[in-house]
Amino acid sequence: MSQPKKSGLGRGLSALLSDASTDITNTATEARPANSISEISISQIQANPFQPRTEFEEVALAELAESIKIHGVIQPITVRKMGYDSYQIISGERRTRASILAGLSRIPAYIRVANDQEMLEMALIENIQREELNPIEIGLSYKRLMEECSLKQDEVGDRVGKNRSTVTNYLRLLKLPDSVQLALKEGKISMGHARAIINVDDPKKQEWMLEQMLANELSVRSVENLVREENAKPNDIKASKTPAKPNKSETLVEYQKSLSDRFNTKISIKADDKGRGNIKIPFRSQAELQRILDLMQLDEN
Repeated sequence: MSQPKKSGLGRGLSALLSDASTDITNTATEARPANSISEISISQIQANPFQPRTEFEEVALAELAESIKIHGVIQPITVRKMGYDSYQIISGERRTRASILAGLSRIPAYIRVANDQEMLEMALIENIQREELNPIEIGLSYKRLMEECSLKQDEVGDRVGKNRSTVTNYLRLLKLPDSVQLALKEGKISMGHARAIINVDDPKKQEWMLEQMLANELSVRSVENLVREENAKPNDIKASKTPAKPNKSETLVEYQKSLSDRFNTKISIKADDKGRGNIKIPFRSQAELQRILDLMQLDEN
């Protein structure tokens, strides 16, 4: 009697890797099975063309490189064999880049055999499981799993160990205006903020709410209240009337935009009901600070 076919759902990256076909890596002195850890030359490794991550933070890479110099590569990368002395990264591109910075010529690796479909799915799942991903990157990875791996939302959830509603919440973020997505990606607002304004249908109102969040550092609860107030207004009032408080906030936003354009940096203005407040001008380096000071001196002349 034939054994029932096992489902591939709900097993994650490790199960996908263990199911991948194996190969034998031959060297001059020994034959190593693909499921073992092997030291391979970094010069023989190609980047993963299906890598979902497009940005690697330079400071974090440098810190990892310093750690590798001291402790070595603790967690082996995973590669697939492409041919004689040729490999392609399945997961571990960040570790590989840091190893190059650390001056390593070889790196420990699990060697697997996988087709392009498996490569993409493995790379996406491994990427999703990383803690430092922002919500937009996670949502985009879920979308790619659905579109390019022909998975449904509940199947994506099984693959990554999440329930269907969690997957849905991340996918909904991709429907927000670009400005809101960028703020979420850069950590200027939280996923809670973004999920609150998803419940507003008008993209322009969503962008206006983003401006309020950034200008006044609104909490998630404050944004939820703002959304409820907005949704409770009759349609004719929404179209013809603007509350006094938003007018005041919109004025501050205009001031912020004008100053931000003038100094070419994101400036924050806060003010209370009595007109008292402060202006914050951030800078990321001594050179940028000097540039801002020079602009201020020009204004005084």
